Amino acid sequence: MLRYYITDRRARGWSIEELLACIARNIDARVDYVQIREKDLPARDLLDLSARAAEIADGNSTKILVNDRADIALAAGAHGVHQRSNSIPPDRLRSILPRPFLIGVSCHSIQDVQQAQSADLIVFGPVFESPGKGPPTGLDALARAAAVSRVPVLALGGVNQQNAQACVEAGAAGIAAIRLFQM
Repeated sequence: MLRYYITDRRARGWSIEELLACIARNIDARVDYVQIREKDLPARDLLDLSARAAEIADGNSTKILVNDRADIALAAGAHGVHQRSNSIPPDRLRSILPRPFLIGVSCHSIQDVQQAQSADLIVFGPVFESPGKGPPTGLDALARAAAVSRVPVLALGGVNQQNAQACVEAGAAGIAAIRLFQM
């Protein structure tokens, strides 16, 4: 099962240093991906955070992706970028990025999943109830998303230790979460 940690220091009231310590703990625990998703940071600060996270991950199997900023991901030495479903299409983005730069896409519908097939991975949800994320799509929608996708689909939204296995049984390649990995 793939494990995908999405950062959100504001949810915990953390400083950058506390966030980096959490990133290091997750890298030590061998999460597969860390998505730097600190939307409020100015570009220079996001670059610094992303570069420091990439440095922590150096020599480990964990891949660092930067939320919606391929330019910062490249400049920071990160492994990839994570895009919104309504952002630059992954096939267009891939045409200007070096290989093996990774592209992840957030999807909320089967149509989004079908349009993201040139990405390297898809984060689909919210599967379960999650604060501020709208109505849950459910395990059946996750199963349909995984069935139509040629690339790995990870379950997002309300995923916890109790329901993670159900996501995998529905066809997800793994799980993505904020709270689960920041606890």
